[in-house]
Amino acid sequence: MAEAGGQTVDGIRRAVLGGSWRPGERLAPVALAERFGTSSTVVREALTRLAGDGLLTWERNRGFFVPELEPRELRDLTELRCVTEELASRLAVERGDLQWESDLIAAHHQLSRTPRRDQEDPEHIADPWSVAHRSFHAKLLEACASAPMIRLADNLADSTELYRRWAAPSRGAAERDVEQEHRDILEAALARDASGLAKLLRRHYERTMHIVLEAGLDVPAAELAAVEK
Repeated sequence: MAEAGGQTVDGIRRAVLGGSWRPGERLAPVALAERFGTSSTVVREALTRLAGDGLLTWERNRGFFVPELEPRELRDLTELRCVTEELASRLAVERGDLQWESDLIAAHHQLSRTPRRDQEDPEHIADPWSVAHRSFHAKLLEACASAPMIRLADNLADSTELYRRWAAPSRGAAERDVEQEHRDILEAALARDASGLAKLLRRHYERTMHIVLEAGLDVPAAELAAVEK
């Protein structure tokens, strides 16, 4: 049961971040149970956990929803993420060993060799790149060895990823040199430059925030109006 629950949590998380449901859309446990081949009880437990992580919202007598996206909230989430990862990355630099460095280099290598754009949909980020990107940033903080801090950083990454997923295509995103940003972050971590790393992470996340805010969200108003409330 525990294994099924974990798989269901991961499956729903990937589907939400992949844009399977629009912001504001209600998630029906029965339909999800059929989709993921499990029971409604397991699905409800998974939805409750994801709501606790902040990836979903819950309303009494109405159920679970993909969060509505608000620009001001994105600013707040980004600031909280910057502050959280500043501390986590500082601890990682202090506590990380040679194995951490090797794993971080490997995660960056995987990221750098994964195409960022989907050839069939070049205006959007490719899913394999998103996975590699997430793995690189997670590995960067792993050596802080603080489970609560890692969990908070992971939840904030989910929340901000949802905004990035629904951002409209923009020139700013296409012209941005994300690869160089990641190389700079890797070099600062390997040099054990905690202050420089914190500044680079803040700049990295704030650039994403500004691109999303300037581009707006690519969720048609007509579709949002049709979402069952």
